[in-house]
Amino acid sequence: MRTKLDRLRHTLLFEMLALLIVTPLVVWMTAKPVVSVASLAFALSMIAMALNYMFNYAFDIVEIKIKGKRDRTVKTRILHALLFELAMLICTIPIIAWWLDMTYWQAFMMDLVFIVFFLVYAFVYNWVYDVVFPVPSTT
Repeated sequence: MRTKLDRLRHTLLFEMLALLIVTPLVVWMTAKPVVSVASLAFALSMIAMALNYMFNYAFDIVEIKIKGKRDRTVKTRILHALLFELAMLICTIPIIAWWLDMTYWQAFMMDLVFIVFFLVYAFVYNWVYDVVFPVPSTT
């Protein structure tokens, strides 16, 4: 399993890169003020970091219990990304609707666009992260 420090590095890098990509896109999509969007993006990033840490820790435990080892196949990576994005969707729709003064439906539709982005982003990011920072061997 990964160390707490490694999990922290994983999460911080993930969120920093995502903020750099997503913030300008939301400003463009919504025509909302940059300060408002940047504040929302930062708040959602904080939520995502906390959820990411807890989710990945729990996912590792379940994966090891089911498979007897940590083995990230393509199928497992797809499941991991889908489940995490579902959890984020549930957490973020009310916040987006309130912050950007949208209906829940508008927030849901906007979030769907970003789910597609983050599914691809999370899949690629986690794969690259595992290559650059491999899980320490337990043997």
